[in-house]
Amino acid sequence: MVATTIAITINGKPVEARPGEMLLDVIRRSGVDVPTLCNVSGLTPTGACRLCSVEVEGQRGLVPSCAYPVADGLSVRTHSPRAVRARKTIVELLLASHPDDCLYCPKNGRCQLQSIAQELGVRERVYHAPRNTFHVDLSSPSLVRDPAKCILCGRCVRVCEEIQAVGAIDFIGRGSQAVVGTAFGQGLNVSSCINCGQCILVCPTAALREQCHIPQVLAALDDPEKYVVVQHAPAISVSLAEEFGLKRGTDVNGVLTTALRELGFKRVFETSFSADLTIMEEASELAQRIREKLSGGSPALPMLTSCSPGWVKFVEQFYPDFLPNLSTCKSPQQMLGALIKSFFAEKAGLDPARIYSVAVMPCTAKKFEAQRPEMSQGGLPDIDAVLTTRELADLFRLRNLNLASLDPESPDTPFGERSTAGKLFGASGGVMEAALRTANYLLTGSDLEDLEFKAVRGMEGIKEATVQIGELRLGVAVASGLANAGKLLDAVRDGRDDLHFIEVMTCRGGCVGGGGQPLAMDEEAVRERMKSLHRIDRTEKLRTSHENPGIRRLYAEFLGQPLGERSHRLLHTHYHERDVVK
Repeated sequence: MVATTIAITINGKPVEARPGEMLLDVIRRSGVDVPTLCNVSGLTPTGACRLCSVEVEGQRGLVPSCAYPVADGLSVRTHSPRAVRARKTIVELLLASHPDDCLYCPKNGRCQLQSIAQELGVRERVYHAPRNTFHVDLSSPSLVRDPAKCILCGRCVRVCEEIQAVGAIDFIGRGSQAVVGTAFGQGLNVSSCINCGQCILVCPTAALREQCHIPQVLAALDDPEKYVVVQHAPAISVSLAEEFGLKRGTDVNGVLTTALRELGFKRVFETSFSADLTIMEEASELAQRIREKLSGGSPALPMLTSCSPGWVKFVEQFYPDFLPNLSTCKSPQQMLGALIKSFFAEKAGLDPARIYSVAVMPCTAKKFEAQRPEMSQGGLPDIDAVLTTRELADLFRLRNLNLASLDPESPDTPFGERSTAGKLFGASGGVMEAALRTANYLLTGSDLEDLEFKAVRGMEGIKEATVQIGELRLGVAVASGLANAGKLLDAVRDGRDDLHFIEVMTCRGGCVGGGGQPLAMDEEAVRERMKSLHRIDRTEKLRTSHENPGIRRLYAEFLGQPLGERSHRLLHTHYHERDVVK
């Protein structure tokens, strides 16, 4: 019989471990912090940086704990003089050619290399090498790549290839000539990059960061000729608290509205409202395709969600044969942007050209989406600037706005009412849940008895379920992380025909794990944000998009009906195949 646990000793204390576990995981579970710069949770360890090296009794040399399997009776010293001395030397060598611009670096105070150097007492330059002088790549609408600050940890390469299946960056050259770069040294804008920003979350330095929109937002707020409005995505209110030391998953929706007004925004809207609107259009589109199928037609099924711009670009580049399957709906960000410069401008008596529309998003790809030529009306972009969760936190700190000291306020009409279905958009499976609630109503005329679809919730990369709607049995699937999405599409290509609707979120866990969220690849933080959204859904009364009174008024006063002429013109779009440098 195989033992379920084995006994090892860490720093003289007995610890239980599971067979096959890596030593680093056991060390951290025991409460000891060992630094690492190359390890990514959930991926096969490489032992590349060697910072996690520890002393193991009976071994001549230090061993990288991230890649060393535990064995019964193992005795480990994590911070022996020898191990600490080795770590310090590694950091000193990394700093030998690293730029000396910490004071101006956007990661100052949040840089893992800086933190580890401080922890190890590195106070002077011991080794001297020519400074890195690579050019900064500013070509992407979403990301900035500064190779001079790259320490070749490989995290970004692995996430891009193994989790997102994109492979926009890789190691180039050998030995001392090795760099992380794009194919043929081209800019990120012509690479296969899908702008997701997951590389930013894992980068320990500022070699990768988002394109900052703070200066133009501040300029707009200071311009008396501009009428500046803002919307914030469903995941923002359950993520922002972490930037201010509050408990993970805390919902700060009310004080977030207050703080945005304090910044000077004339109107504060919730993207959750347009998430409800997206569901009205998307569920109607799904119902239409299903009815067409039942009447003997051949609509493009399974229908694929289109609210995640990194995913849309992924389809355009790698799976263009599935473009007809994509929903034609714009994302909630772009839907609300279009309405602000049409319906809202008309009601408020404003010239749309005077409105400056800002979106606060958990996603760096939203910066790319906002500048797509399809996302404009009469030469005016639906959205003028996009701030990430991190950028908004920096803006609040700049204006000395402390969320803990503000009183909550309600968002503005006409885009302030939302259902919990719209709020669920922030988590993987949330779009699916919201769409099925309304699709059932559209196809049967009644609401489901149980609105929760627990089978599509959680952090699993692929989740599947069969849903009964009236006489129909719908096969649905949810994927987060584009490698997982690719697996589903490959299966459909190979003949799988039992799926009718697929939700895809670019980032693991959905928007709560987006590339614009607080820095870290911390799965526990993502889980807590997700739990907060599910708690909101469980405790509030308005839980379906089609019951949102604001949505009903909008159709009655302006749009007419879902999939109508005006809604198609404002709320729907098209996508196209892309050629990229691979």
